[in-house]
Amino acid sequence: MRDLAYAKLLADSFERLTGKALGDPWGLSQPLVSHGTEDDPIFRYANPAALTLWEMDWDRFTKLPSRHSAQDDPAIQTDRSAYLAQAAAKGFVSDYQGIRISATGRRFRIAETILWTVTDASGLRHGQAALIGRVERLD
Repeated sequence: MRDLAYAKLLADSFERLTGKALGDPWGLSQPLVSHGTEDDPIFRYANPAALTLWEMDWDRFTKLPSRHSAQDDPAIQTDRSAYLAQAAAKGFVSDYQGIRISATGRRFRIAETILWTVTDASGLRHGQAALIGRVERLD
């Protein structure tokens, strides 16, 4: 279930880009998610805090297109896409906020979120990740 090599890649790329240590992604109390590089990116990582927040298990979450984690509203999807593009261009952004939806339909706002592009030491892109700083339940 837990992808140790990818977790290390997440931590290493976070530190390279932000200058801050992430520690063990699996053990963080903050939700952490990452999607791959597909045309319609699929989640490939979620720590226990994220799985609890989205009310899913690992198998279900890691089959989910990441756009489905956000409410299916054109304005929300456009904002999400713009921040992901900004993170891809700059390496990371540290002020993202947006509305998300769990598997049971509960809506919540994520804020103080750091989005970053997951790269290896040679610069090869493996996806994007989000470390969620604050969660506000909306339902």
